Amino acid sequence: MSTTNLPEVWLRGPLPEVPALVQPVAHALLQAREELNAQLANFPDTQLWVRPAGVASVGFHLQHLTGVLDRLCTYARGEALTPEQLQNLAQEEYGSVAAGTTRALLQAFDEQVEHMLAQLRRTNKAALREPRGVGRAQLPSTVLGLLVHAAEHTMRHLGQVLVTARIVGARAE
Repeated sequence: MSTTNLPEVWLRGPLPEVPALVQPVAHALLQAREELNAQLANFPDTQLWVRPAGVASVGFHLQHLTGVLDRLCTYARGEALTPEQLQNLAQEEYGSVAAGTTRALLQAFDEQVEHMLAQLRRTNKAALREPRGVGRAQLPSTVLGLLVHAAEHTMRHLGQVLVTARIVGARAE
């Protein structure tokens, strides 16, 4: 189904079973998913890792978005990162290129958004103020802080990836 004629996700009404206080988080993630899939539907795999002017590539942003959502979900549940999550984080930090296509990276992001939505549906509003530690240093946050950061971080990278994709696409023409 095309979403081009629909209003932005946040203007389509509440999402079923998502607690009211985290509706904006769900709306932002769904908006990002729609925009990424629409704007990158025909993005060439050969341009995925191009870094115009040394900025992060489209591939990095897609990989990073998926990884960050995964990690923030883990922290919000009050769990430590797994060795696999730590390895993925290290690969992101050092610019290791994951194998895959634009479609595969978009699919991985789509799936992570679904995992995050499922977690939002399970979130008890009484738990939103519960403290959570972030990272090895266990920096202080809360369940709500982590969930809101997931939304704002996703939207920040959405803007970056869309601009980078446009620049890379213009250079390829």
